[in-house]
Amino acid sequence: MGCFPSKNAAGDDGEQGAAEIQLPDRNAPNPIVYFDVNQGGQPLGRITFELFQNRVPRTTENFRRFCTGEFKDAKGKVRGYKGTAFHRVIPDFMIQGGDFMRGDGTGKMSIYGKQGFDDEDFAFKHNQPGLLSMANSGPNTNGSQFFITTVPTPHLDNKHVVFGKVVDGMQIVKKIEKTRIGELDRPQVDVVIEACGQLN
Repeated sequence: MGCFPSKNAAGDDGEQGAAEIQLPDRNAPNPIVYFDVNQGGQPLGRITFELFQNRVPRTTENFRRFCTGEFKDAKGKVRGYKGTAFHRVIPDFMIQGGDFMRGDGTGKMSIYGKQGFDDEDFAFKHNQPGLLSMANSGPNTNGSQFFITTVPTPHLDNKHVVFGKVVDGMQIVKKIEKTRIGELDRPQVDVVIEACGQLN
C-alpha cells in the first residue's frame, strides 16, 4: 500500500506565485527543522528533522519553506504546516501529514508555481524507521504532503523521494502511530502541528 492522497489531489484555485525559487547551496549545512505536536489539545512533544539538502535541494526547500511559513500563495496568504493535522496513520507503516489545503489527503500545493513537482532523486532508500519522504499520487506529483516511516518500507523505493530523517523525537512519532484510527486511517483524536520552524 502506497502513501498516496486518498483521492486525486487538487491544487489551489489561486495558483501559487510563479516567482523563480532560489535554491540553497548544496554545500551549505543541511537544514534542521522541527514540529511541535499536540494530541487532543495536549502537548505531545517535538520532532526534529535533518533535511537532505545536499542531495535533494528542490524537495527539501519545498518542505523547509512550509515549515518556516516563508511561502505565500498568489493571493499573499501564508501557506504551511503550522496548525495542520496528521490526517493518516497506519500502524507498522507510517504517519502522514502536510495537507494544509483540505486536511483530508486530497489537497496539494508546492512552492514551485504548479500543482506538483517532479521526483528529484531516489538515492535514499526506505530502509529504516524515521525517514521523511514525499507522499504522492503517482510519478512526478509531489506537493506538500509527506510521511514519516515507522518501520523499513522497501516497497516504496523508487516511488517516493526520501528527503530527510528524524534526528530527535522518534518517541513522539511512535506515540502518534498508536493513535486510535477510524475510516481511511484517519486519527479519531486530532494530532496537530502546533508550531514548526527551522533551528539552524
